[in-house]
Amino acid sequence: MTRRVLIRATGAARPGQLAGLGKALATSGARLLDINQSVTFGMLSLEALVGLDHEADLEGALGAAGDALGLDVQAIQVSAEDYQRWSSQASQPRLILTLLAPHLPAGILAEVGALTAGHGLTVELIHRLSGREPLDGGVPRDHDSIQGACVECWLRGEEIDLDALREKALALGAMHGVDIAIQEDSIWRRHRRLVCFDMDSTLIQAEVIDELARRHGVYDEVAEVTERAMRGELDFQQSFRERMAKLKGLDESVLAEIAESLPLMDGVERLMAQLKRLGYRTAILSGGFTYFARHLQQMLGFDEIHANELLIENGKVTGEVREPILDADRKADLLREIAAREGLSLEQTIAVGDGANDLKMLAAAGLGIAFRAKPLVRAQANHSISTLGLDAVLYLIGYRQVDLEEQGP
Repeated sequence: MTRRVLIRATGAARPGQLAGLGKALATSGARLLDINQSVTFGMLSLEALVGLDHEADLEGALGAAGDALGLDVQAIQVSAEDYQRWSSQASQPRLILTLLAPHLPAGILAEVGALTAGHGLTVELIHRLSGREPLDGGVPRDHDSIQGACVECWLRGEEIDLDALREKALALGAMHGVDIAIQEDSIWRRHRRLVCFDMDSTLIQAEVIDELARRHGVYDEVAEVTERAMRGELDFQQSFRERMAKLKGLDESVLAEIAESLPLMDGVERLMAQLKRLGYRTAILSGGFTYFARHLQQMLGFDEIHANELLIENGKVTGEVREPILDADRKADLLREIAAREGLSLEQTIAVGDGANDLKMLAAAGLGIAFRAKPLVRAQANHSISTLGLDAVLYLIGYRQVDLEEQGP
């Protein structure tokens, strides 16, 4: 009858320890069933589950190996019931919980532990995705580094109410100033290929139509139309046409001036450089204007842009745009169309936006991220980032800072 034994080895890490333990297991005729090893601050922790089909002095061989290797080695008998329970847990769905913040307070671990336990989830693994914090306690100063801290937790459980878990995680994160993102693990997580972005207040720290209205002296009038739309008195297309009409007569030169001074969102340059290096296709899907989307395309290298086209005659804005107007439905449709054209499944797509008119696009994507969005949008989106820059999107895809360090030409 097969005997199953859990081997646990701990001690100061040094070369040759895996080889020595492996030799002891081989000498005893053990079969390797599972193994996990990590080194933290120079201390090794190794666990291996092995099977023995015949009697052998496994404990003696491991004890001798541990003495020679400077390791404390334990051999723990695993009952058939415990092995069956472990096998059952290993087949349960896995969730990825990601913590993001400028600095992660230690207390968040207790809160997250209580939250996940309350939903019957076991924490299988915790590891850091961000780089090392500087000795002075500040944020990394390296221009190529993503700012802030990120820790990823792997969870397992069954019959999970994911919506309820996300709702509680959102409230918990808001209390501590931490973003808590929860997603289902799948083969697609590290194989996304298309990223679609909203533009205003996502790629840039501005709403272009507001900037145009200020320069034309009609900001208050445009803001009043926006407020009516927010109260539900106008739909997006109605409010958009009304706001555009108030820009009639604006000189075309103002567009160029505003385009040159657009404030980029934190982290957008780092994010775009990495997405291009990693082979992602990128697109702007904006209810704003092609004039400014094209400027960002030239600056940052987006593969394609889709936005509303201002009509200009004799150097003046006419107050109209070319139909059809790009609204929430059109954004979601374009994401699907681009994915189909590129031969991608929707699970391979990412969408990032901040407004209510982005929600349909976020819902259509395999990974939809509300970025620095209003509470209502964060509550309806499956994932959100509010505490870090746009480049933190890379953490939700599963990349570590060390993966993203410059590899040279």
